[in-house]
Amino acid sequence: MNKSFKKYILFLLLSVIVVTSCKDKKEAATEQAPTESKADTSSSVRQITFTADQYKLSSIETGSIELRNLSNIIKLTGVIEAEPNSVATVSAPLGGYIKTAGLLPGQFVKKGQQLATIENPEFINIQQQYLESISRLEYLSQEYKRQQELRNEDINAAKTYQQVSSDYNVMKARIAGLEQQMALIGIRSSTLKSSNKISRTAGIYAPISGYIKTSNTNIGKYAAPTDVLFEIMGTDALHLALNAFEKDLGKIQVGQTVKFSLSNENDYRHIGKVFLVGQASDDKKMIPVNCHFTKDAKMLPGMYVKAWLEAGTEQKSAVPNDAIVQLEGLDYIIIQSSENKDGYTFQLIQVAKGVEQEGYTGIELPSTTNPQKIKIVTKNAYTILSAIKNAEEEEEEE
Repeated sequence: MNKSFKKYILFLLLSVIVVTSCKDKKEAATEQAPTESKADTSSSVRQITFTADQYKLSSIETGSIELRNLSNIIKLTGVIEAEPNSVATVSAPLGGYIKTAGLLPGQFVKKGQQLATIENPEFINIQQQYLESISRLEYLSQEYKRQQELRNEDINAAKTYQQVSSDYNVMKARIAGLEQQMALIGIRSSTLKSSNKISRTAGIYAPISGYIKTSNTNIGKYAAPTDVLFEIMGTDALHLALNAFEKDLGKIQVGQTVKFSLSNENDYRHIGKVFLVGQASDDKKMIPVNCHFTKDAKMLPGMYVKAWLEAGTEQKSAVPNDAIVQLEGLDYIIIQSSENKDGYTFQLIQVAKGVEQEGYTGIELPSTTNPQKIKIVTKNAYTILSAIKNAEEEEEEE
């Protein structure tokens, strides 16, 4: 029997249930056909009866409520973030005009790679001072050695030696300062010293390897020292930056396991470990929870995640996920309340859903219901629910 034929039989079954139910309401109780199916909504009880043939065609399966060890779950949300040492903001320390630029957000760059070229007349002045200072230092170095020899022989005055020594040390300090300034703007002092070529431009280089997150450059734009030209996001060191409610703070500890999924995934197949729990809440009364995890190739900073944390286990009443149906925004299970020669009677029982784990869902039953004495529908529960709804609609139309 192919799937299309099965669906056709199921449709005919539901039609028979609805038509038979309507017919039963019009006939006397003593004249009801033996294949009747009826919905009873009195006293908020929703139930229906299937004949043996209808039951068989519906492929209904039943089982019992189980006691399972289910974890107490704390739900969390957050994002994947890069570690602080994997995030870099690039600017031009002395400012200037952008001469060349061509990187777009999303491009990968290596540490030391040139990102842009910046032009500033101050660069010329710094390089000129550096070359002049190098030349001056050569003279002072020779003069210092000469005065030192004369001083050792007590030929020159101590004051003369001290003055030359001071000038020599001041020039060395000046050169060291100019070298640091050139390092800031991306000019190598060794290259300048060997070539003696002064340039009005300097390169802006990537301090880390990663992806360009933002690029605020275009040719001719003036960049102030405080302007952010590029943001680079590394992907080698990532962590989960999750948020938990204040009420759950006492249940979260370092070392606990976190299972999470990306926003486009349905299963919580990624695993993390809590390594830091915040001790102060933000304006929204949320506590930061940071977790390490094994990086996946498709995980990038900024991605949203859903997560849950296991906070101990507890034995609870549980049913297969397929056993729970929804009606008018409420959760129900369907129990087989009776079975005899006339058929099988099913009834809706409202429940409160709990934790979902490994194909089972924890439930809370009404206080008047004994879970050990009921038989629940575990497969094709929605077939029964549809029959009940159709019968109720027919009853309302009359």
